[in-house]
Amino acid sequence: MSDILIVDDERDIRELIGDILEDEGYSTRLAGNSTDAMAEINAEPPALLILDIWLKDSKMDGIDILKTVKRDNPDIPVVIISGHGNIEIAVAAIKQGAYDFIEKPFNIDQLLVVIRRAMEASTLRRENQKLKRGEVRQAEMIGESPGFRALVSQLDKVTKSNGRVMLTGPAGAGKDVAARYIHAQSNRAGAPFVTVNCAGVEPEMMEAMLFGRESSKRGVEPGLLEQAHGGVIYFDEVADMPVGTQSKILRVLVDQQFQRVGGNDKVRVDLRVISSTNRDLQEEIAVGRFREELYHRLNVVPIAVPSLADRREDIPVLTRHFIEAFHAAQGLPHRDVTDDAVALMQTMSWPGNVRQLKNLVERVLILGDGTGPIEARELPQESGPEGDGEGRVVLSGTLATLPLREAREAFEREYLLTQINRFGGNISRTASFVGMERSALHRKLKSLGVVTSAKAGARVALMEDDRMIDAS
Repeated sequence: MSDILIVDDERDIRELIGDILEDEGYSTRLAGNSTDAMAEINAEPPALLILDIWLKDSKMDGIDILKTVKRDNPDIPVVIISGHGNIEIAVAAIKQGAYDFIEKPFNIDQLLVVIRRAMEASTLRRENQKLKRGEVRQAEMIGESPGFRALVSQLDKVTKSNGRVMLTGPAGAGKDVAARYIHAQSNRAGAPFVTVNCAGVEPEMMEAMLFGRESSKRGVEPGLLEQAHGGVIYFDEVADMPVGTQSKILRVLVDQQFQRVGGNDKVRVDLRVISSTNRDLQEEIAVGRFREELYHRLNVVPIAVPSLADRREDIPVLTRHFIEAFHAAQGLPHRDVTDDAVALMQTMSWPGNVRQLKNLVERVLILGDGTGPIEARELPQESGPEGDGEGRVVLSGTLATLPLREAREAFEREYLLTQINRFGGNISRTASFVGMERSALHRKLKSLGVVTSAKAGARVALMEDDRMIDAS
């Protein structure tokens, strides 16, 4: 059934317990001192540890072994047994993470009950973690645009390594989904994925949250780094990490170990680090808000996550994906989207990126009328005062002050820029939509000073002056 390590300096007792447990279907290993016990644990962590407090001729006593096991293998349940039991020892053992304390001479039935409960609790905890990690693996990368395909190609190249990855891009672009994708496709997919929300934690609480705490009253409280052991730690918006904590994280990256707040023992961890930011960290370094050494440690593989404006072709597939998700999770109406609604969404501005699109879809499904396709009239209008006549074009203040010829050129320029970007730089699809021959569209773009250029793996339209500025 399960592997149990029995550590007791009395040979008769450890062999008796071993025989009884094997009769119950368990496989067992035996150790008579701390050296043999640690060798067994390091060779293959057991499913459960039965541990005597007092070990003759040993470098470590039971409490020392307990602390070491809970530091390096926190998932192993430990049942303490002792012939010199008292309340103080029992309390100390429980505070250090022992599942239970049994005093010798013990009742075999009582020991078996405690072992079964400890194993059940451990199994439930592992299943719970597995379910949580299953949710991580379901984090999908959704898109079809060239910019999206370029992003996925970069992510696929780093999934099988342990290299540190720095994801950059605007808020709401999906950096967290990209981080989860790396984890789900890596050889650490079965291990934890732990997120550190650097912007959402008070500076004075950051170190206790990361490193955990030790105290005489509350015992050991593992931090997020310890919880992520064997898996991935994701520093979300790492630029918001307090400067004082940055130096300590730098030391963790170098040594792969740390001390809990209030503790003296070194805690060893095996972690892959992924971080993200929507800021220019070089500027943060220049003004003293971010440590340059930490930046170079984290920025081993930089990957840019494009904004929604740079992948407008993905808006239809993302919209339908969110509709499916909200229908499955919340029972919201399963609606399609009209072509006019898609066209409008592809021309809207999205400062909140994919997160804003997701929120918009949810709002329309909640407040929308009926179960028919989502229409353009259900979407928010970005400009124009209330009460404008239907179909009327409202001029911006700047456009309204221009002579007709200049206003027409400005309108044509912005209209074609929007349509080209909507179709991911595809001139043929743009020409078909706007009702022009491709050659005529090329001439029009040239006369308006509009060019296409590569950006984030896709073609985007921009003014020729902007391209010259970027090139410089």
